Amino acid sequence: MTDSPWWKSSRHADRRPFLAARAAIVRALREWFWARDFVEVEPQALAASPGAETHVHAFEARGLYLHTSPEFAMKKLLAAGESKVFFLGKCWRQGETGPLHAEEFTMLEWYRAEAPYDLIMDDCVELARLAARTAGATHLRWRDETCDPFGAAQKRKVAELVAPGLAGDAFSAAIVGVEPQLGSPRLTLLYEYPVSEAALARRCLHDNGLAERFEMYACGVELANGFGELTDPAEQRTRLEEAMSEKAKRYGAAWPIDEEFLAALAHMPPASGVALGLDRLVMLATGARHIRDVLWTPP
Repeated sequence: MTDSPWWKSSRHADRRPFLAARAAIVRALREWFWARDFVEVEPQALAASPGAETHVHAFEARGLYLHTSPEFAMKKLLAAGESKVFFLGKCWRQGETGPLHAEEFTMLEWYRAEAPYDLIMDDCVELARLAARTAGATHLRWRDETCDPFGAAQKRKVAELVAPGLAGDAFSAAIVGVEPQLGSPRLTLLYEYPVSEAALARRCLHDNGLAERFEMYACGVELANGFGELTDPAEQRTRLEEAMSEKAKRYGAAWPIDEEFLAALAHMPPASGVALGLDRLVMLATGARHIRDVLWTPP
């Protein structure tokens, strides 16, 4: 990695193949959704409440927040009557920097009304294959790890890898410990998280203590995080209040509860949705070594 500014012609020339691949992948992704009758939506970036995550920090702007995900807004659109929607645009998370993180990043997020969450899992696998194919890659790559996205994806329950009963920091530490082994040599879909680790996901019918949450991994890198969506306003309020109480205890501040979101849930159909990190997907499809290589105007 050179210290030369990104706008220097020599530095841009080094990054140009990654950026050209990014542009091609973005086009292919949009065409994939359009071919399946999804509607591309553009939620406002400024929100009254930016999300439900305890450990994610948002940028505040005059009492509003830059969204960390368009999730709340997109679920309101489902309540309004939309059935298949996708978003491909910017999100912001304060303090997230590093080879795989940028404070301003691009999210691909989509929702299917009346669809089980295993269908959304299938979408993720298909899009990982599409990105690799568009980039002319036979494998996804990150550092010394490779992943064949064209082989059958591996599905693993969280309980296979993490001891039952762990919560909070202990659970997070356990997941971090197993992440390097996920997604090599093929895509891994890790699913059925404890309810305590899935604030926006509905409970599994077969086990009230588990939730319909999954994450997709390639080369030890988390690419996507999805849910069978919780639509019970009362339970969702309880979970949001618990998450924000923990946030206030740990960080001294919490986000307000989005009352409009809770009201919309009463009108939202059963649905499944997922958020996928576009920058990371491009990185793995092109073999880029740092997220700055795939951002058009990196910080």
